[in-house]
Amino acid sequence: MTSTLHPTLTRQATPLRSAALMLGGAALVAVCAQISLPLTPVPLTLQTLAVLLVGAALGSRQGAGALLLYLAAGAAGLPVFAGGGASLLRAGGGLTPTLGYLIGFVLAAGLVGWLCERFAADRTPWGTALAMLAGNAVIYAVGLPVLGLLVNLHGQALLTAGLTPFLLGDLIKLLLAAALLPGAWALLRRR
Repeated sequence: MTSTLHPTLTRQATPLRSAALMLGGAALVAVCAQISLPLTPVPLTLQTLAVLLVGAALGSRQGAGALLLYLAAGAAGLPVFAGGGASLLRAGGGLTPTLGYLIGFVLAAGLVGWLCERFAADRTPWGTALAMLAGNAVIYAVGLPVLGLLVNLHGQALLTAGLTPFLLGDLIKLLLAAALLPGAWALLRRR
């Protein structure tokens, strides 16, 4: 019989295992960032799928840690961001318009992980999807205002640039991440 607890709560994580899981989570997000459609000012990527899955699979601390590691890698100049981006700054100067979304990724992974840790015993596909929907809301709650400030967009123009082109894709990514979660948890329990 499998435990109904979240995998990060069912076994003692050694520091090495925890670091390896966070590194793997950061790498998954980096790979998914490279699958993108170059929209302006924010590209359409598979990052959110990875962010939601990493948070749900690794839990709040390791999920948020993986995303912090991902941000640190990009800030250090590694080409981990969408389109091989390797900086939080734009080529012409100033912060990248995606900065708020990137910060939102850390918060979203932490929230989704926390929800999955707390309610793992009651997990259902719908419950997982709701946790991931909350994570998506956090990404937009941080990403949209920062985008508006950095590119001077407001109201409908901001929503058109930073929200509406992504809604259908985010729904599909959310459902795919929720479907992949049981497999991710099974893999974590085996390792």
